[in-house]
Amino acid sequence: MIEFWQSVLLGVVEGFTEFLPISSTAHLVLTAKLLGLDQTAFARTFEIAIQSGAILAVLAIYWRKFLDWSVLKKIAIAFIPTGVLGIIFYPVIKDHWLNNLGPMLWTLGLGGLFLILFERFFRPRQQLEDLGSLGYGALVMIGIFQAVAMVPGVSRAAATIVGGLILGMKRSVIVEFSFLLAVPTMLAATGLDLVKNWQEFSASEFGILAVGLAASFIMAHLSIKFLLNYIRRHTFTSFGIYRIALVATIVLVGLLNR
Repeated sequence: MIEFWQSVLLGVVEGFTEFLPISSTAHLVLTAKLLGLDQTAFARTFEIAIQSGAILAVLAIYWRKFLDWSVLKKIAIAFIPTGVLGIIFYPVIKDHWLNNLGPMLWTLGLGGLFLILFERFFRPRQQLEDLGSLGYGALVMIGIFQAVAMVPGVSRAAATIVGGLILGMKRSVIVEFSFLLAVPTMLAATGLDLVKNWQEFSASEFGILAVGLAASFIMAHLSIKFLLNYIRRHTFTSFGIYRIALVATIVLVGLLNR
């Protein structure tokens, strides 16, 4: 059973890591393991549904964007690959991948190495200044990149942003688009899981989830502001180093054996 203070802590972790290229899913699973929480049906749903707080943070900051039909159309097109693949692989993701810490650490560490190498060697050939420059094919490709993040530990933000950079988008543009694209992506994941499992939850468990959502909303709001400011002067290399250091620390302290 997740207690209220644990819900707040998990919400803080989820909210702050959701939009950073460090994998919020991996951080949630690791935090839950450190807290000694059992991976019950509610705990697994909690780790998915708590993303709703981050959704609300994006809506609070970018609500005007969602009133623009041209932006909505681009979001919808980019979401299609993730939506289709998510429906297909939902049972495997929740029942198997989220419970397997070993492969998650591999993807977390290798993802960190990839970010370091990407920032070291990738040189953009063009810089698309706005979303209007993206055609349908490029939007679908961004959606495919995002779909790779269904594998826990990959990081939805990292996959989407790297995909946009490869396609020639300006860093600030793809970072903001990754925020917008997160809304239907996380809403679909949360909605699908809650529809399938809400009958099994007690009133107190819904209260615990609400507390986690509130904490996630506050921290996600801060995380978005932090990342937008960070990318003005820095690359993602430090995030890659952090991911590798985190995996090394976990292995050294023997968390895998607990």
